[in-house]
Amino acid sequence: MNRLLKQKQDALIKRLVNYFLQGLLYFAPLGLTIAMIFVVFKWVDDILRPLIEDFLNIHIPGLGFLLIIIIITFLGFIGQTVVAQPFKLIVERLIKRAPLLYMVYTSIRDFMEAFVGKEKKFNQPVLVKLNHASDIEKLGFVTQTDLSDLHIKGKVAVYFPHSYNFSGELFVVPAENITPLDVNSGELMKFIVSGGVTRMGSNE
Repeated sequence: MNRLLKQKQDALIKRLVNYFLQGLLYFAPLGLTIAMIFVVFKWVDDILRPLIEDFLNIHIPGLGFLLIIIIITFLGFIGQTVVAQPFKLIVERLIKRAPLLYMVYTSIRDFMEAFVGKEKKFNQPVLVKLNHASDIEKLGFVTQTDLSDLHIKGKVAVYFPHSYNFSGELFVVPAENITPLDVNSGELMKFIVSGGVTRMGSNE
């Protein structure tokens, strides 16, 4: 009798643990996404909120965030005009006088332009054979096909994103080791970052 009762208790505990894990599977992605959005929203909102409250003497949650969006959009509009070009050149000349600052500035600028600029860089997904002695291959994106500035011929620059991270590595590999992939760049990036867990072409 006691043995039967213990088996029922064990089965109940296992079932409850399974329910908890299933609930965690549903809750964690949504909860973490909402948490990240909230943190970013609050961080951006807090940038201008003290100035707005001191100037207008009012407190409206989200007003700082909205103002930042408006300012960035306005700067994007102004940046496309002829009037802004001389100003951009002056700013870049000033930054060039501080080599370390200029290196950080240009690195961030080029990285941002690779994603949202007119000439996106991460749009050539490839499969790269790392070693002719083995069948190990790696997924990445060709970022430069002409490396003559580095006095390198017959090779291309390939960016390899890390899984479960917003970072990656840049490899210079022989052009013949590259196999172009006829897949969506965004889907492949998601596939790599998820560690290969996300299915290509899946909207789930």
